[in-house]
Amino acid sequence: MTVQAKTEDIAMFLTVVDTGSFTSAANVLNEQVAKISRSVARLEHTLQCTLLNRTTRRLELTEEGQVFLTYAREGLNTLHTGEEALRLLKQAPSGHLRVDAASPFVLHQLTPIVGDFVQQYPHITLDLTSHDNIIDLLEYKTDIAIRIGNLKDSNLHARLLGESKLYMVASPEYLHRHGEVTHIDDLANHQLLGFNEAAKLNRWPVDIAHKLDFHMTASSGETLRQLCLAHQGIALLSHFMVYQDLDAKRLVTLLPEAVVRPNDSEAIQAVYYKNSAISSRISAFLDFIQPRLRL
Repeated sequence: MTVQAKTEDIAMFLTVVDTGSFTSAANVLNEQVAKISRSVARLEHTLQCTLLNRTTRRLELTEEGQVFLTYAREGLNTLHTGEEALRLLKQAPSGHLRVDAASPFVLHQLTPIVGDFVQQYPHITLDLTSHDNIIDLLEYKTDIAIRIGNLKDSNLHARLLGESKLYMVASPEYLHRHGEVTHIDDLANHQLLGFNEAAKLNRWPVDIAHKLDFHMTASSGETLRQLCLAHQGIALLSHFMVYQDLDAKRLVTLLPEAVVRPNDSEAIQAVYYKNSAISSRISAFLDFIQPRLRL
């Protein structure tokens, strides 16, 4: 039986559904909106049914569109997997790979090891981006996002890379100026450093009677680390970004037994969309970095 629908039209239809509009799909695919619209219209003409109901505010799948959607995803994923398998018969993993992570993870974990990765896989073009907030993988054309904490996105696959313990840290100079911390309640008399855009990160997993008040806040964990190194206060930070500071005694840990474990903020996960075939370059990257991470 001959398949009449073009794979390009199907791919554009899926992108429209995933992004929620023709304009967003055009931005993701770097195409003109008119081309996306024509492609979906051509697909509907080929299938002789309406796939999307278009209103001024939003798009909605028709019953026929919902039925076709599942098969379209599975079909394209099967084709992508087949193409990848053929490439593997001929050569090593290749292609463009965009990886996103919070800036501290990029700086302290990925930057030291990606040179060896590129040397081992010269046909993979690696693109690293840094966002301290959770991003939409489709919008930012990202293949893998490395996220810290429990994953709540039901439409994402996740691979656990490991766990990085949280520690309250401060510089010896700060403690010399402001006094030692010998009990969890002592935090009330100290300068605490927190996040200004993620309230959940300011809910420290410690058993303390009073609400934590923050002397200074920042949007990035790396900024908080630098503030600690500048003797500005106490922060709760992941081991993966401060292990070198602890080894060099630039920072010290405070009351490590006071941090409740397990908690929701220590898992390090690599995530990607369920509807994407796992390409050899994604697997190669994750297999390469996992044993080399210093979590």
